[in-house]
Amino acid sequence: MVSARFAGRVALVTGASRGIGRAIAARLAAEGARVVVTARKPDSLAATVDELGGPATALGITGRADDPEYTHAAVTTAIEYFGRLDVLVSNVGINPAFGPLEGVDLAAVRKIFEVNVLAALTWARTAHEAWLGEHGGTIVNVASAAGLRPSAGLGAYGASKAALAYLTGQLALELAPGIRVNAVLPAVVRTAFAAPLYAEEETTAARYPLGRFGTPEDVASAVAFLASDEAAWITGHLLVVDGGLMVTGGV
Repeated sequence: MVSARFAGRVALVTGASRGIGRAIAARLAAEGARVVVTARKPDSLAATVDELGGPATALGITGRADDPEYTHAAVTTAIEYFGRLDVLVSNVGINPAFGPLEGVDLAAVRKIFEVNVLAALTWARTAHEAWLGEHGGTIVNVASAAGLRPSAGLGAYGASKAALAYLTGQLALELAPGIRVNAVLPAVVRTAFAAPLYAEEETTAARYPLGRFGTPEDVASAVAFLASDEAAWITGHLLVVDGGLMVTGGV
């Protein structure tokens, strides 16, 4: 039986046209939320809106998550369309720079931080100014287990996700008591984004105590919990969703 934890509430999920973001939007909608989803590609975003139940349940707004003007327009449109905003999920993330930091293109590193960190801050500030500051609500950031300790080839991405984890705690401190701010930190999840990390499946999946990689739905369940009233006394928390990988000392 599906719960209705988000009945009457409105959620905005960034980077929601595929993978983890799409699963989060679907989970919140299944539990009664009306959902605003953002992404860069209009076709895949339109397909997501259809999957979520169409215009009565979902609204897609196309644009770049690291564009402050787009962020303001998207939040404003979401509130005008559905009349409120209760949950913000900053899921969008990129990693165009694999390899040692010594040789990585600094322009790519800048872009990673702009999308993975500064965009999350901009979405949070914009939602706070437009609605959450007066009415309260919750913010969930999608960080990464890669931000917990160094990992070969993922230096720039990991550093950005470590910064996002820190930002989560800082916002939790500054926006309390009306707004709760938490983050989920997934290990490798089966998405197109993470495909290079599970190419050698038999050897890499064996490192996980639970014997498998994560699914987008695994992360969506954790996000839904943190965004719900069941987590009403939780803020500034970093929930690692990793199949037990951290207990092995791995990343």
